[in-house]
Amino acid sequence: MFMRIDRLLTELPEAKKPEPNAAAALQELLGGKYGEMSTLGNYMFQSFNFRNKEKLRPFYSLVSSIFAEELGHVELVSTGIAMLNNGPGNAKKNVDVSKAPFAEMQDARLAGSFLANGGGAIPMNSNAASWNMDMVTTTGNLIIDLLHNFHLECGARIHKLRVYETMTEPTGREVCGYLLVRGSLHAHAYALAIKKLTGVELEKMLPTPNIDLSRIPECQKYLDEGKHRRLYTFSPDDYAEAAGVWSNDEVALPGDPPGYLEVIDGHPEGAKVPQLDGNYGAFAPDYAPEEIFEIASKLYKKGR
Repeated sequence: MFMRIDRLLTELPEAKKPEPNAAAALQELLGGKYGEMSTLGNYMFQSFNFRNKEKLRPFYSLVSSIFAEELGHVELVSTGIAMLNNGPGNAKKNVDVSKAPFAEMQDARLAGSFLANGGGAIPMNSNAASWNMDMVTTTGNLIIDLLHNFHLECGARIHKLRVYETMTEPTGREVCGYLLVRGSLHAHAYALAIKKLTGVELEKMLPTPNIDLSRIPECQKYLDEGKHRRLYTFSPDDYAEAAGVWSNDEVALPGDPPGYLEVIDGHPEGAKVPQLDGNYGAFAPDYAPEEIFEIASKLYKKGR
């Protein structure tokens, strides 16, 4: 089972204005071939389908812990997309809908993000192709699945780097910076898992692509905090056996700040979830939302 916490994995800077084309680029990191929906889907179903969980507990716990983090990655990217699409919001009342207040949306790369989703995220890539189950690999063979996951994280890294190279907006760049650090950890973790099983030192291939994260300014604070060395279990009591793979006799990758690897029980502290202001002219949450605000206020007080 899962427990949800009303926090975001990291703080995102507020978008100063709507940037729908930047949001469209960020969609690649959500519903693209190597996006967070793919990493989530792969690790989730691999953990559900895992054979001999108790006999292979270090590997099961590793995949399960990373799967739980990927839920937070989907939330992080989706939040960044919504923030970029909406900017600071627009609480203007009584918008004259006959004056085409959103005519500029005709020129947006993904007009459907406004027309169908009200500026929200959805599991599709940067060209509006839907994410689907064909992007999930769960063979039941431990080594093949781990090798696939290693490939998936390396593919995700090149996608994040390319999306980052398109971004001037601080919101999107922060999403990329955080995910580059955490995704590099996941690639390292799967490489170590394969080494423990086969003796093959795949970690010597990292980083792939061969660029140190020290060249990405948005990665620096996470590297300084040791986020590249800390694997979270996302559980208060379970999955500590991942330390058999992500073990403290292993060290950070060359090019990253040095230190031994750590398994941390639970989850990172995270940050407050941004409040997306409404855009009443776009009927989000409604054209005249005063009544539903009042209803929600009464229900909130009743539930306290």
